Amino acid sequence: MKLSTKGKYGVRALFEIAKHYGKGPLSIKEIAGRQQISLSYLEQILHRLGKAGIIESVRGPHGGYALARKPAGLTIGDVVRALEGPIALSHCLAPGKNSSCRQTDDCVARSVWAQVGEKIEMALDSISFEDLLRQYRGKERDRGPASHRRRPAAAARGVC
Repeated sequence: MKLSTKGKYGVRALFEIAKHYGKGPLSIKEIAGRQQISLSYLEQILHRLGKAGIIESVRGPHGGYALARKPAGLTIGDVVRALEGPIALSHCLAPGKNSSCRQTDDCVARSVWAQVGEKIEMALDSISFEDLLRQYRGKERDRGPASHRRRPAAAARGVC
């Protein structure tokens, strides 16, 4: 399984919105700038996350995007499923797809991929945005005042 840029950027954008939780909406320009994500691509991602009920959009001069629920109630799995669809390691495990495989009932590998997929899903569902915020704040605290200097975004260097 390889996560697309949509899933990676979605997690990064949501993290940026989560950092702003409780302070009002965050503009798409701020999110795009801080995470080095193309504005047009970010619009598509945020639209999907809005349709999934993960974020809310606020119109107006001080509008933008905010989490639809607390960071503790939102997981990486929620975002990945909203943007990537069901987590299925094989086509035969995707919802409604097993009828095309003639070996579904006898396939040993199918049960292996199903178990691995369940573990991946459990791992993604076990990480909340509150967990990520705690981790981030700990790193910021460890780095001290110099950590607030602007650093080049990882995306600009081709890193997730």
